[in-house]
Amino acid sequence: MEKDNSSETRKRSLSTIAVMLCTMLSRILGFVKIVLIGAVFGGSGKADVLNAVFNIPNNLRKLMAEGALSSSFIPVLAGSLANNEPHSVTRRIVRNIMAFQVVVLVPVCILSIIFSDVLVNKVLLDFADPELQVLAVSLFRWFISYILLISISAVLLAVLNVHGFFTIPALTPILFSIAVIISIVCLHRTMGVYSMAVGVLAGGVLQILFQCPLFKKLGYDFKLSFDFKNEKFKRIMVNWFPVLATSCIFAINQQIAMRFASGLETGSSSAISYALVFWQLPFGIFSASITTVLFPQMSKEGATGQIAQLTNTLTTGVISLMGLLIPSSVIMYFLGYDIISIGMQRGSFTVENTAMAGFVLQGYAWGLLGTGAFNFVQRYYYSLNNYKKPFFFAVLCATMDVLLSLWLKETQLRVAGLAWANTISFTISTCLMLADIKLHSKGLSVLGIMRELAKILIAVAVGMIPVLFYLHLCGTWWHSGLSLSYLGAFLAVCAVFAVTVLALFKALKLDALFMLWLRRKK
Repeated sequence: MEKDNSSETRKRSLSTIAVMLCTMLSRILGFVKIVLIGAVFGGSGKADVLNAVFNIPNNLRKLMAEGALSSSFIPVLAGSLANNEPHSVTRRIVRNIMAFQVVVLVPVCILSIIFSDVLVNKVLLDFADPELQVLAVSLFRWFISYILLISISAVLLAVLNVHGFFTIPALTPILFSIAVIISIVCLHRTMGVYSMAVGVLAGGVLQILFQCPLFKKLGYDFKLSFDFKNEKFKRIMVNWFPVLATSCIFAINQQIAMRFASGLETGSSSAISYALVFWQLPFGIFSASITTVLFPQMSKEGATGQIAQLTNTLTTGVISLMGLLIPSSVIMYFLGYDIISIGMQRGSFTVENTAMAGFVLQGYAWGLLGTGAFNFVQRYYYSLNNYKKPFFFAVLCATMDVLLSLWLKETQLRVAGLAWANTISFTISTCLMLADIKLHSKGLSVLGIMRELAKILIAVAVGMIPVLFYLHLCGTWWHSGLSLSYLGAFLAVCAVFAVTVLALFKALKLDALFMLWLRRKK
């Protein structure tokens, strides 16, 4: 048994590292994509519209794609496999989900295109310039169909993950970014901002096609089953509605934030989008990867009643997130302007755009751990088929976010106030969720988590010494944009910080480097 556990741990560790590497490449290409958008379309005007409109289907994917639907679908599929049910059962579940997406999303896409004027002008966006508002409506008609493509891709991704395949699904976003980059480079002179729309739709198709061979090899197909009386499907739907409600809250909340931003100074919407690109680098590489690998495992542990193991997996994930996201937050906060300047300040992207986006990035920086842990801890509840508490905490978090946004956006923070509102809300909500789990689960060791947190803070504090020295010498270099000497100094201080922190992690016996460190029972 000990050998089996060790083998399983090693397999999950390798899977996580593989997903992280794929995600890192995907995020780098995503960064190239956003830099290209900034250089070609600038930090305001059309770029504002482009970023704001694409945010709409990107939010909707959290309802029908890898967000709400996957969170209710994965536990049922994982439980079916864990209980060794016939393959015909799992295949039927997948066919039901595919059919359900077609029934829901095809009408949604059609109606959204028909009533795009009303949706965009009255509900979603509020650009002061009438020409930009017209452009937003036109782009919305293109982008909305992406939700159907990414939702189908998400079903394939969930199936592969439950079967223990993580690398191929993790590679699919790379194809998406490549498609968008090629489309903008080749078509922007003739199609303008619509070149990105072509890339988005092509990328959505590629993500489906890339996963097809392995999906079919596992015995699945694209046949649709409209027999929604299937008990497994009914259970997914029972689980999905509360998860949907939870995800709707955040989707609406994020759309409200984008609407708030569109009503502020020109460039505010783009500042949020550009800041989030860099924020999502560590978030996607670390937080999303850990959640992707651990959630199927947590679902199996919950389905088979292994509560002690489930709590241990939760503890593992939280400690790993702290060890990776806290150092990332520190770098983003103190070097936020440098990050934006080096990455974006060229072409039509000016120093003023850098100042605005860097200020926003600082606000988001401290929310890395809170947001990452919130999304991960939700999966603990889902693994136990508890969907009421995540909904309650989501309502609480979103309410705090909106109220704080209404206040902070009117202060001198302006658009950065939206970022700080998000950070504060998720951090408080995550702490409350962990307190609730501790209250109802004896297996969660808060003392153990706090002990590891102390080690992490010591390592980060020592690592900050060279960073502060760098800021003292080069604090205003970001005004001038990228240069070889600037890039060299920036990379050097980041490398020294990383090496120092990792060395102290090892010295303090905190194995966050390899992520899925499992605490042994005494």
